[in-house]
Amino acid sequence: ILQKGCERMKIQEAAENYLEEVLMVSKKQGHVRQTDICAAMNYSRPTVSVALRELAGEGYLDIDEGGYITLTDKGHSIADRIYERHCVIARVLMAIGTSEDTAYKDACKIEHDISDESFENLKKHYDDIRKFIK
Repeated sequence: ILQKGCERMKIQEAAENYLEEVLMVSKKQGHVRQTDICAAMNYSRPTVSVALRELAGEGYLDIDEGGYITLTDKGHSIADRIYERHCVIARVLMAIGTSEDTAYKDACKIEHDISDESFENLKKHYDDIRKFIK
């Protein structure tokens, strides 16, 4: 899930999805365990275990002796950024007539690839877009 580059590790889409899911489960339940991530993402236990160990090894999250998962500051920063993108993009898509289910699915794809500049402009003009469409 992490790609080694010349200067630093680049986090990839799969890793961003795991971090975002840890954040969302944490907001919903207050605590996160591996089984929660398996259920939320519909992935097998071995797949999730490998990914979480790798993310922990790179300092994005901590797993305590009881199996509880928490985001580190580094992981939280990424998860918050991806979650915000997901929500804003989905709202914009729904504002232009996309069904909620499709908007959230599409937002999940777009959130990883949209440039910071485009996202900031989309976010900045969301209210204007909403008013224009209604």
